[in-house]
Amino acid sequence: MTSTVVTNISTLVTNDPACGEGGALGLVHDAAVVLDGDRVAWVGPAAEAPAADSAHDAEGRAALPGFVDSHSHLLFGGDRTAEFNARMSGRPYTAGGIRTTVAATREATDDELGRNLARYLAEARRQGTTTMETKSGYGLTPGQESRALRVAAAHTDEVTYMGAHIVAPEYAEDPAAYVDLVTGPMLDACAPYARWIDVFCEKGAFDGDQARAVLTAGQAKGLVPRIHANQLSHGPGVRLAVELGAASADHCTHLTDADVDALAQAGGTVATLLPGCEFSTRAVYPDARRLLDAGATVALSTDCNPGSSFTSSMPFCVAVAVREMGMTPDEAVWSATAGGARALRRDDIGRISPGARADLVLLDAPSHVHLAYRPGVPLASRVWHHGRPVHP
Repeated sequence: MTSTVVTNISTLVTNDPACGEGGALGLVHDAAVVLDGDRVAWVGPAAEAPAADSAHDAEGRAALPGFVDSHSHLLFGGDRTAEFNARMSGRPYTAGGIRTTVAATREATDDELGRNLARYLAEARRQGTTTMETKSGYGLTPGQESRALRVAAAHTDEVTYMGAHIVAPEYAEDPAAYVDLVTGPMLDACAPYARWIDVFCEKGAFDGDQARAVLTAGQAKGLVPRIHANQLSHGPGVRLAVELGAASADHCTHLTDADVDALAQAGGTVATLLPGCEFSTRAVYPDARRLLDAGATVALSTDCNPGSSFTSSMPFCVAVAVREMGMTPDEAVWSATAGGARALRRDDIGRISPGARADLVLLDAPSHVHLAYRPGVPLASRVWHHGRPVHP
């Protein structure tokens, strides 16, 4: 293994209070980081940095852990430009939403799905994302869902089975039979390729009882639950997530006081907020301030998908969360890094401290606050993933 010392860092976000001046971000000023192979070996003041095989001068830039995007839908064919254009133009559109993507995905080849996935992963990495979860959910047959997950597993180790995205068109008149398929033959075909299981618990998708059946079947196969919860309306999703010990309840837009209390007391269930979705649909934003003040753990993610949030930019989501959701810049950066790691139940990412995976982003700015201060500006000037420079 070879080592690299990254020195002359103006402000380093470690997300480890023991490494810095205290506080959740564990800030170190005038800092250096030593990367040894694929791990962080040392963090501290630049003046005390040990020797390494090579050196990189950050030239006064800020540094932070690679973003951890814990919620995306990148296994799809086609796009839904016409739907977005109609929505933003105030025109009615009845082409089918998710079903449009299901049809296009079924027609795509394995190679097309793989190239599409690799493209968006690389796009996200150029913006500083070094870990990205992605889901199935646009195939909705055992063969289609399992091949999507097989493709995904070749590109990322955070793979989620989501046959319960919507009821497949073929089962529109018999949703109970579709739940049986999702929890039976489809689950059997998909479980070998996935770490997680997810369900869209919402009116028009799957109700609380159906969602429970899906998630508990996945747990019996060794998959860990996550859930699309309370996105469009109040419902049972958040409390079901907490009851089943889900890693995350995602969206959390419409919450009762009982939902907020449940998340605050849950410990292991992270509230993952997806501001790109509300931005792209002109919907009400989730109230991050309410969750944070109650003591809940909050993550930020892109929800990158072709219908409701076609962005792979975690910096954009940080900026929107600060502007629209009541988060401070420090809170938003923590939620986009350490918070995402918590939502994936990982302790090797989302931080820059000894033993962590060597995922590091240099910003073309002196402070992490610029992620919110300069929205839309491509600030990631250099990205290391597993200790290797991948951008530029």
